[in-house]
Order: sequence, then C-alpha cells, then structure tokens
Amino acid sequence: MIEQQARVVAVERGLAWDRRRPVRIDTKRRRRAWRMTKGPVSVRRPRALGDGPTGVAVMRNTSLRRLAYSILFRSLALILLCAFSLSTAGAEPLRVAVASNFLVPAKVLADCFEQASGQQAAVVAGSTGMLYAQIVNGAPFDVFLAANTTEPQRLEADGKTVAGSRFTYAVGRLVLWSRDPAVLAADKGADLIRSAGFGRLAIANPKTAPYGAAAVETMQALGLDPGTLGPRLLLGENVSQAYQFVASGNADLGFVALSQTSNPDRPPMGSHWRVPAELHHPIEQQAVLLARSERKVRAASFLDYLEGPEARELIALYGYGTF
Repeated sequence: MIEQQARVVAVERGLAWDRRRPVRIDTKRRRRAWRMTKGPVSVRRPRALGDGPTGVAVMRNTSLRRLAYSILFRSLALILLCAFSLSTAGAEPLRVAVASNFLVPAKVLADCFEQASGQQAAVVAGSTGMLYAQIVNGAPFDVFLAANTTEPQRLEADGKTVAGSRFTYAVGRLVLWSRDPAVLAADKGADLIRSAGFGRLAIANPKTAPYGAAAVETMQALGLDPGTLGPRLLLGENVSQAYQFVASGNADLGFVALSQTSNPDRPPMGSHWRVPAELHHPIEQQAVLLARSERKVRAASFLDYLEGPEARELIALYGYGTF
C-alpha cells in the first residue's frame, strides 16, 4: 500500500523513484515510504522490428503481407481490365455495307439509330458489285444495303443471308445533272442525250453499279449508243465518283442519283433532268442481314429501324421512293 502511494506521488510530481532507499514521508503516522529523487524517468527503449530473431520474423511477416496486397491489387486491376475489354468488344459498332448512292442518307440514319437505341453503326460505302465481292470473300459486314435486287438475291440463294431478312428499303431515281443551272432547264435532258450535244458524260460503271446500268438503258432508250461516245464517256467506279467527275468540271454532264443533287442538308446545285422511270428498269434497292454477322440481334434491330416510319420519311426527303 505504501509503495503504491509513493508511486502515485512520483507520477504526479514528475519524479523518478528508487525503491531501494526507503524514507519516512509521513512522520505523524509513522508510515514508511520510498525515497523520492528528482530526475527523468528511465524508459527502456523498445526493441526494433529488426532486433533479434523475433524482430526479423515480424519484418518478414510485414513484407509478405505487403507482397500479398500488391499481388491482390494487380490481380483485381487485371480482372477489371479484361472485363472492360470484353465489354468494349461486345459494343463494337455494326458494320453496314452501303451502295454509294445511299451514303449520305445512310450516315444520317445511322446517327438517328444511335440516338434512338444507343447502338452505333459504322457505314462503309462502295459500288454494289464491289461490296458483293467483298462479302463473298469474307468481309466482316453485318448488314448489306445494295442499290439493286440482284446481289441480295444471289447472297440469299447462296445461304449467306439470314432467312427472311431481305426487303426493299428504297427505290432510286436517276437524274442527268450539270453544274450549270441553265444547261438542263426546261427539261432539255432528253434532247441533249439524243443529239449527244455535250462534251463529256460521266456514268457509274454499268458492270458493278446499278445506276450505271440504268444510265446505259436510258441512253439506249433515247437512241444513243454509249459505245459511240468513246473517250467522251467517263466511267466512275461508283455513282459517287461519277458525281465527282461533274462536280470537279472533268465532265459536263453525269447520270447520278437524285439524292446526290437534292440533298436537304444543302441548297441545290446546278440543274438536273429527272429521267422518266419507263426509260430503265426500276432501281429497287434491297437490304439483307448477313449470315456471318456476329451481332445479329443488333443488326436485326437496325433493319427494323430502317423499315420504320421515321426512317422511311427521312429516306423520302433524300429523293427516294419507299414502299
């Protein structure tokens, strides 16, 4: 009891105490106490982690824990990275092969489809014949928007499309176009073709582009043999290139798609003559879902949108007929 009292007093006064030299601190009650001496309390230095065998073990355990945490963190980061990569691959845009004449409205439709569904569609343009050859040779397209019915029917017959997916999305309209606003005024187009009263004429390649084939049929119906034009007839790889020949001044006239000269997004340029439908076979443009697509559900959703009223209204704005 005495020793405890002495210890408490020492702590309260900030003194060190020595239990070896007892001293009376309360003479009235004659209780023995321990001599109190001033000075700092001796504190024994704790053993460091690396001191002695026990410290080495502690250090090793700490290092192992840090290594384990590092491995765990890197593993979680790798798992998250893999998950992100898989989700990104799953969200890869649809690849839509589009006939050149329909490129501009196809891009607008792709944007509208993304806004409506949150799904992206990447548009790749070319002549129908060229795109058909690429599809047959394994090009990774999901949807094919052709400028005719022949190639979609051939793909369907060869089992390269999803059964029942083929339908007509637009009917193209052929025009004779000039950059000069006065050249084709007052429906002079038929007379110009009959008389061959022009410098150079641009058309799409009739072997691969339906609009080129329609241009040849129109000239023949008006009594002009395209073979007699020689170097005056410029063949574009597709109808977009035929349009560029005229736009750049390399050709005076060109048979192109009405959608190229009547774009609602820009003011009309030059002058054009609408070719009467009876002068050539109908340019019925069909779409198909390709059998090798790895995104068939999303591709079917895009085609459903293409058949919907919103898409049909937009297609009509670009000068196409719809069903």
